[in-house]
Amino acid sequence: MTTWFTRGKLNPQGPQRRENSLWRDAWRRLFRNKAAVGGLAFVLLLFIVGLLAPWLTPYRYDQQDLAHVTEGPSVAHPLGTDRLGRDLLCRLMYGARISLGVGVVSMLLMVIVGVPMGAIAGHFGGRVDMVIMRIVDILYAFPDMLFVIIVMTYLKAVFGQASGGWLGGLARVYNATGGLIAIFLALGLTGWLTVARLVRGQILAIKEKEFAEAARCIGATDWHIIRKHLIPNSLAPVIVSVALRVPGAVFTEASLSFIGLGVDPPTPSWGIMISEGQSMMRSYPHLMIMPGLALSLTVIFFNLFGDGLRDALDPLMK
Repeated sequence: MTTWFTRGKLNPQGPQRRENSLWRDAWRRLFRNKAAVGGLAFVLLLFIVGLLAPWLTPYRYDQQDLAHVTEGPSVAHPLGTDRLGRDLLCRLMYGARISLGVGVVSMLLMVIVGVPMGAIAGHFGGRVDMVIMRIVDILYAFPDMLFVIIVMTYLKAVFGQASGGWLGGLARVYNATGGLIAIFLALGLTGWLTVARLVRGQILAIKEKEFAEAARCIGATDWHIIRKHLIPNSLAPVIVSVALRVPGAVFTEASLSFIGLGVDPPTPSWGIMISEGQSMMRSYPHLMIMPGLALSLTVIFFNLFGDGLRDALDPLMK
C-alpha cells in the first residue's frame, strides 16, 4: 500500500489538497481581472482620501481665501479656488466622503431591507408573497428619480418645520448631517426593490433543493431555514446587483445636489460643485471640470469593479 509523508508524519490517505470553495475561486478569478482590480484599488483609494480628508489638506472645506477667488491651479491651491475663495481640492476630498457615504449606506439599506423581504416572499409564498410583491410593483410604477425628488421635497419641508418631539430630534440629526439623512431615506425607499425581486427568484429556485428538504425533515423552523440555508445560498447574485447599483446611488446623490435637493451648503458635494461651476464654465472651466471628472471616474471604476465581481461569481465563467 502506498503511503505519503506530510510535514514529517506518515499520512496513509495521500497528499492533502486544499479545499476549493466558490468564494475562494471567485476571489482568484476577480484578482485575475486587471480592470476589476483597478476599479477596486481606485475605490479603496477614494475611501482613504475621504476618511483622511481633514488631515490631508491644510484647509477646511468652508475656509475662504478672498485674496485668491476663482484662481487657477497654484502652489497654495493645487486645483484652484471657487468663486468664494474655497480650495477646490479640499472640497473634492470632502465631497468624496459624501458620495461614498451615500454609496455605502444605500448598499446597506438594499441588503437590510431587500434580502429579508425577498426571502420571506419566496419562502412562504401565497398571500405573503402576493402582498410583498404588490408593494414592490406599486413602488416600481414610479420612475426612481421622480420618486426620490418627491420624497426629498417632502422630507425637507417636514424637517424644516419640526421643532419638538421625535420629529424635532430627527430634524436636528438632519441639520447636523447637512441633509444626508433625507437622501438615505429617499434612496432606501427605492434601492431595495430590485434586490427583493432578485432574492425572491433565487429562493424560489432553491427552496425545494435537497439541503432545504433535509433541514425541514429534521424539524428546522422556517426562520432557521431562511437564515441558515436559503439566504447564504442566494447571496452571490445579490452581491453583484448591489455592487452595480452603488454607482447609481452616487450619481443620484450628485443629481439631487445639482438641482438643489441634496446636501445643504456649505457641505461640499460633487453635484453642488458642478452646479456652481456650470454658470462660470467659459471663464473658469476648472470649477466644473474637476468635480465632473471626479464623479465620472468614481462611477466608471465602481462599474468596472461590479462587472469584474459579476464575472468572478458566475459559476459558468472559466
